[in-house]
Amino acid sequence: MTAEELTGEGQHTIPMEGEDITPKKDGGVLKLVKREGTGTELPMTGDKVFVHYVGTLLDGTHFDSSRDRGEKFSFELGKGQVIKAWDIGVATMKVGELAQLICKPEYAYGSAGSPPKIPPSATLVFEVELFEFRGEDITDEEDGGIIRRIITKGQGYSKPNEGAAVEVTVEGTYEERVFDERELKFEIGDGENLCLPPGVEKAIMAMEQGEEALFTIKPKYGFGNAGNSKYNIPGGATLQYKIKLSAFEKAKESWEMTTAEKLEQSGIVKEKGTQYFKEGKYKQASVQYKRIVSWLEHESGLSEEDEKKAKALQLAAHLNLAMCYLKLQEPNQALEHCDKALEIDDSNEKALFRRGEALFGMKEFDRARDDFQRVLQLYPANKAAKSQVVLCQKSIKEQHEKDKRIYANMFQKFAERDSKVKNLFSAPVTRDCEGEEDGG
Repeated sequence: MTAEELTGEGQHTIPMEGEDITPKKDGGVLKLVKREGTGTELPMTGDKVFVHYVGTLLDGTHFDSSRDRGEKFSFELGKGQVIKAWDIGVATMKVGELAQLICKPEYAYGSAGSPPKIPPSATLVFEVELFEFRGEDITDEEDGGIIRRIITKGQGYSKPNEGAAVEVTVEGTYEERVFDERELKFEIGDGENLCLPPGVEKAIMAMEQGEEALFTIKPKYGFGNAGNSKYNIPGGATLQYKIKLSAFEKAKESWEMTTAEKLEQSGIVKEKGTQYFKEGKYKQASVQYKRIVSWLEHESGLSEEDEKKAKALQLAAHLNLAMCYLKLQEPNQALEHCDKALEIDDSNEKALFRRGEALFGMKEFDRARDDFQRVLQLYPANKAAKSQVVLCQKSIKEQHEKDKRIYANMFQKFAERDSKVKNLFSAPVTRDCEGEEDGG
């Protein structure tokens, strides 16, 4: 086959040579290695790759160059962010490799081209140099805590949500030692019960059906500073998990559920949360209670009976969430849910008491005392509130005494400084033998 027949273009200065690297072997992308790279590792789907490139037409006309701009170009491999030829070609490159990619129109800009620089049905030539690649950060905060590298791409765009039923194969590794190898069926939110670190559930929720991927999980999303004695994992360990998502069934989203379903499911997850709470699994319990809030907080147009049920469930959810956060020593979060509970029932004994505990934990002793006193006004038999008022009074007194000491020292320092300044300016002025003024 001649070059003209291959490209559909009559005049060109760039030889049509290289290996056909298309999956279909249709000659759509020809790759010629101009300089070998280092190592054996290749970038994976989803990796962020950093390259320099120079783009030309077959007649040698330059139409684009990152080198001219002096800035490397980056994109996520296999995500359709660039032309097909690049997703195919860069996936075959090693770090340091310099390669030429000759790309037929159907793997580039097609019959439309990209005017004015790229004409219709143009075959393009790219010289690409790969500098580095790194896995995809899937954390919400983008703090590098969970890095994914896709081995096998999944199907479709749907991903498991909170409460989804999943079937997975997991292989956990620490320093090249496999410590966990299982096939599991469970609901997202129950992972801790199966001795899975939080990062594994977070990882699964980023996957598509059929996907297999490697995840590097930092301690924050792993077993934390405590480690895991069952698996002999020390505190502060970075873990690797190979996960395959075989199948999943999404939990119904709020908008997909009828009011009756929301009320029924809320009752079920409330019991589930309570069981977790009794077992001391406060994070897992909080996940269940949050589902109740998400289902019911914006529900409107209910019958009187359903309205009553919904409010009772929301109140219980907020009260229980406040208790979970107090146990987890997160008083700010506890305070938020107490306030929401009091919006539903402004004289609720548990909400007022727990808000007092949250404020005490935040060292806002005056406000905490006010809440405990309010509990006593409404519920005089509450002995715990009476004890807490005494504790608040003691803490307020200690805080005042501490403040007095701080301020006393501060004023003493100010007085000493003022005295030094006064002495400096009141010192006699003398003259030395040269006639210069000399401040004593």
